[in-house]
Amino acid sequence: MTHTPSAPDATVPEGISVPAVPSPAELPALRRRVQAGLIVTQILGGLGIAIGFALAAVLARDVSGTEALSGLASTASVAGSALLAMPLAALMASRGRRAGLVLAYLIGALGAGVVVLGAALGNFPLLLVGLVGFGAGSSGNLAARFAAADLAEPDRRARAISMVVWATTLGAVLGPNVAAPAGKSVSGLGIPAAAGPFVWAAGVFVIAATVVAVLLRPDPLLTARALSEAGPGETTEGRSLRAGMDAVRQSSRARIALVTIAGSHTAMVSIMSMTPVALTHHGADIQLIGLVISGHIAGMYAFSPLMGWLSDRLGRLAVIGLAVGLIGTAALVAGTAGPSHGRTALGLFLLGLGWSAGLVSGSALLTDSVPQAARAAVQGLSDFVMNTAAGVGGLAAGLIVSQAGYGPLNAIAACLLLPMAALALRGALRKA
Repeated sequence: MTHTPSAPDATVPEGISVPAVPSPAELPALRRRVQAGLIVTQILGGLGIAIGFALAAVLARDVSGTEALSGLASTASVAGSALLAMPLAALMASRGRRAGLVLAYLIGALGAGVVVLGAALGNFPLLLVGLVGFGAGSSGNLAARFAAADLAEPDRRARAISMVVWATTLGAVLGPNVAAPAGKSVSGLGIPAAAGPFVWAAGVFVIAATVVAVLLRPDPLLTARALSEAGPGETTEGRSLRAGMDAVRQSSRARIALVTIAGSHTAMVSIMSMTPVALTHHGADIQLIGLVISGHIAGMYAFSPLMGWLSDRLGRLAVIGLAVGLIGTAALVAGTAGPSHGRTALGLFLLGLGWSAGLVSGSALLTDSVPQAARAAVQGLSDFVMNTAAGVGGLAAGLIVSQAGYGPLNAIAACLLLPMAALALRGALRKA
């Protein structure tokens, strides 16, 4: 393989090698290799996350001794994803995708181990600390979609992102199904059965980190920078988190993307998190709830390649409009379903589709709208905002349902779409 050497950049941190610039003939094979590595990583990461989440609320209830605190399991994990998003982005901006993803999965593995320790000791605060670290695995999976966009051609960027998002389907579907064997595997070790999935999750995250370290070479972000027109004149100052925030302020399309990602994610988490409660109020059993949530997950991930194709063919703003329509329809259908379990299931499936449309189109638009140097920082800011907003939304959802009901929750979640719709329409009119 021949390379055109890139000019040395004095601003590159010590110990980081600047990749040779691949020739145009070498790029297609490099893109395929990077995407294959990311797909394998997403399957593993999605599996690790899903294994742990399958019984997280049950474990929190058992250790705390009260069902009222069981919801803190998901809140702690989402908080961990939010807290780690910006430090990981800073690391990636400085050292590349590989360093950030490896660290994310290793912190996730460590967090899973702390969860197991907290469960074995019956220490609820320690359990929550572990779940915060466990959320790093989710941060890694979210960041991987942007790694897929680093080397993608602009007119295929959304499809590259969507294929990595789609790969999560395999792990997310398999994860809950292996939770029971994982629980049985720790019998006799003094570890609660509900903590068994976290033992397995820790191992899966370590494997994911190893796959990233081995297969993600050369680093896609560093290679993309070597290919960019900025070349040796680029400075590390342009890669800082502050520079990323400045890039968002200076780009109206980046702001549209940020609002889309945060709004669609918050609406989805708020409605989805309280749907099992609403279903139990109308006599649904655990098996039916599982089927409804499985349909929702299928909507989230299985159709993401379609959303990527539409984003590349019709444009990012058009698919953002589709996301608004799908999530709005989902809120209407689910919020008025009442005792109809079929309508609730349909609403949750549409909610997953809308989330997929918003995440894929918003992520592609965000990547399109900022300079190469600032992308890692802006993408980290995006994940921080979406996870923080979703964490607040999840907490508020419980209060809304307890005080007003599931229908009003859907109506309020639908109102989160108004800024998305207004900004996307304004952007479309400006483009026209």
